[in-house]
Amino acid sequence: MKLVRYFALFLLSLFTATIAIASPELKVLLIDGQNNHNFRGTTPPMKKTLEESGLFTVDVLTSPAGGKDMSQFKPNFAAYNVVVLNYNGADWPAETRDAFEKYVSGGGGLVVVHAADNSFPNWKAYNEMIAVGGWGGRNEKSGPYLYWKDGQIVRDTSPGPGGTHGPQHAFQLIVREANHPITKGLPEKFMHSPDELYALLRGPAKNVTLLATAYNDPKFGGNGRHEPMLMAIDFGKGRVFHTAIGHDAPQCKSVAFIVTLQRGTEWAATGKVTQALPKDFPSADQPSVR
Repeated sequence: MKLVRYFALFLLSLFTATIAIASPELKVLLIDGQNNHNFRGTTPPMKKTLEESGLFTVDVLTSPAGGKDMSQFKPNFAAYNVVVLNYNGADWPAETRDAFEKYVSGGGGLVVVHAADNSFPNWKAYNEMIAVGGWGGRNEKSGPYLYWKDGQIVRDTSPGPGGTHGPQHAFQLIVREANHPITKGLPEKFMHSPDELYALLRGPAKNVTLLATAYNDPKFGGNGRHEPMLMAIDFGKGRVFHTAIGHDAPQCKSVAFIVTLQRGTEWAATGKVTQALPKDFPSADQPSVR
């Protein structure tokens, strides 16, 4: 009888250990609730994408509708390994801004998705976190334009507004830093599904690694520059992954978006990437969709 009981306890402990090993260890706080884009359409697939990697558990925090009363918006950032912002809305309370700055500079991870780089144009630390952003009255006082030309990053101090895009179209991403954990192992060129190609982003542009760019084709109203699409930024001890792609629900099905979001979030949380490249990753001339 004792032998049976001991064996049962052994099986239970083995089962518990297996669950513990298999359970995701990285906690994600995904913030939405206000956006000039369709956060109700993009948050669910982003949450699914992250959890399907097997690395993350995701909590969604939706801010007060319309930003009417942000006074009690006080997320517990410290409870998470990484914060994902699908947010472009009202300013956060000073107490929340201070807590967020301390969280990221102290080693917390941050992922900024598409229109989240339109947020908080007057918040100095946030603009340093994202390196560059658009709209919201950004101009030459916000910092230089950032783009790629002749094999190197350009910081262009020309006057002018920050932020524009042409009609949605498929475009090719070109890896500019192949040795970074996020892009290591990715092909040099890969296609993304039709999306807004953000251009004329500008800001402090400090401590930024330009991971991948896209050509802003004049036939789509572009300026002929190679604009930043994927960036990694150091902010104190914290790591920030900034992706300018991911406009709406259809774009969240693009494998280029899925894989770079998964890899960028892991890097922001841990400083490394353990994920293998999936077989359905897009080619240099053909997008891939799930």
